[in-house]
Amino acid sequence: MDILKIENLSKIYGKGETAVKALDNVSFSIKKGEFVAIIGPSGSGKSTLLHMLGGVDRPTSGKVLIDNTDIYQLNETQLAIFRRRQIGLIYQFYNLIPVLTVEENITLPLLLDEHKVDQKQFSEVVKILNLQNRLTHLPNQLSGGQQQRVSIGRALISHPAIMLADEPTGNLDSKNSSEIIDLLKMFNKTYNQTLIVITHDERIALQADRVITIEDGRIANDEVIRP
Repeated sequence: MDILKIENLSKIYGKGETAVKALDNVSFSIKKGEFVAIIGPSGSGKSTLLHMLGGVDRPTSGKVLIDNTDIYQLNETQLAIFRRRQIGLIYQFYNLIPVLTVEENITLPLLLDEHKVDQKQFSEVVKILNLQNRLTHLPNQLSGGQQQRVSIGRALISHPAIMLADEPTGNLDSKNSSEIIDLLKMFNKTYNQTLIVITHDERIALQADRVITIEDGRIANDEVIRP
């Protein structure tokens, strides 16, 4: 079953002679539970693509369907709610709320939705992420690797349809990078969590089920690594 469908997606910044086509008629689909890496040189359009998939920036034309919902047919309020519930975002620089504790940062999407936290599920996620002894800490009291673990917990807590990671190891040393990728792979395999990782690191890309290469705003290659 396709959890994500991209149809003729284009994004143009500016107008006239100064217009820049960041995405050029991109189409592909991703099945539920796939681990897909998107790679490409700087300026290729991969970050623009991530913003389109994450509902952060609207395309100039084309469609993004997540779990059969055409997200850009939603108004801003509907899109914000859908994004919070169905799209888990992990950033290179964590984007944690500095005045909230680890527990508050992880459960923030649920609290914003006024949903009760499932303590059993929360405890399970926290244990896997090895954050049991850090729940009352603030982000500035954590290492980079621990902050990224909190970011992963926040992205997962709502059981999103897809999880998007934008250079999730770009700010970490090699040991922490390996641990973060191992965690993402574990959630992908154990919970059948659809995972899309934007990366420039070939070692990470080659651990995915499939690698999509973006060049000049177009798909240059789409290769299945492991069926």
